[in-house]
Amino acid sequence: MGIAIFPMFIQDDPSLIKQMARETILILDKEAHTQWTLKAFLETEKYIVLAVDTIERALQCFREFEVSALITEYWIDHANPVEIIRGLKRDFPELYVMMLTQENLEEIEYRRVMKAGVGDLFFKPLSTEKILLHLKKGLRLRKIFIQKKRLEQKLNQFRANRADRQVPLAVVSISNNES
Repeated sequence: MGIAIFPMFIQDDPSLIKQMARETILILDKEAHTQWTLKAFLETEKYIVLAVDTIERALQCFREFEVSALITEYWIDHANPVEIIRGLKRDFPELYVMMLTQENLEEIEYRRVMKAGVGDLFFKPLSTEKILLHLKKGLRLRKIFIQKKRLEQKLNQFRANRADRQVPLAVVSISNNES
């Protein structure tokens, strides 16, 4: 599957800008049927959907696009899914991650996966309606996380500006006594 690159003239077309403002969902799954099913369904819900079948291509998508959510298979390319998710969450803390699996995970592995940053775990065969409900919930939480981060940055900037403008009271008192 190819990855679309948007041309420079996109700034001149408001409908294209609005389209790009939609959230981008990345599907990482070896099964073409799962990719196609999720991609087709989520596109009807007006999401921009990228579907890939290797970790390397997924990482390329993260470099080229602002990915809002990742829907990934548990076992891809014989790689450790926990380490991959940890790395993505370290680099993109606002990323919502949903994992799909056919495997029956042991309790310890389930906890490791969830602690790594997976928001929801679904067993195949999957229900697209459940996926959509959880995806919407995860994207709402992502927006709240981003808003919180922006507000914290503004508050820290406000505090820094305020601290720069304040004159210590002792200096004001001394200068008033000298007059």
